[in-house]
Amino acid sequence: MSAPPEILARRPAHDSRFLTVEEVDLAFSNGARRTFERLTASGQGAVFIVALRDTDTVLLVREYGAGLNRYELGLPKGRIDPGETALEAANRELQEEAGFAARKLTPLTALSLSPAYMTHKAEVILAEDLYPERRPGDEPEPLDVVPWKLSELHLLLAREDVSEGRSIAALFIAREYLAGRFQPRAGRADARP
Repeated sequence: MSAPPEILARRPAHDSRFLTVEEVDLAFSNGARRTFERLTASGQGAVFIVALRDTDTVLLVREYGAGLNRYELGLPKGRIDPGETALEAANRELQEEAGFAARKLTPLTALSLSPAYMTHKAEVILAEDLYPERRPGDEPEPLDVVPWKLSELHLLLAREDVSEGRSIAALFIAREYLAGRFQPRAGRADARP
């Protein structure tokens, strides 16, 4: 396997509150040179929380997605605030979006949306031993909390309001972990970013 290309230059192309479009000049190991564009996310990353109400039931939330201009059903999620670990962010977001906190948090893996043009990654955190605890968040309206059986993920995939790929992947990863068929990567999410 070849080494990644050498970055020769980077410059912002456009900024927003959360994302910057950056041009990256690259030199590949075979001598080829190219300019790529990529989205760089501000902040410390994000978390997706697979919150288990019981051994077969996860809590999903229905939330408006401005990108698709519709309500989507998916996992509680959010940005990691400065100074927070991914585990702290997961517990805070779970309280803000679903009205629960977790006594046990297990980092499973990190997922990217599109490694070809985005730097953003999200930690997948399994939340267990839940108890009611609500914290005010930044959502413009209350979110519907929808319990869903892990044994019925195939039915979830058939819904038109379920399209967020990282939520779908995280649910399958959690199901495989709970069945003993997946081992989390060591050292994930427990250190400050």
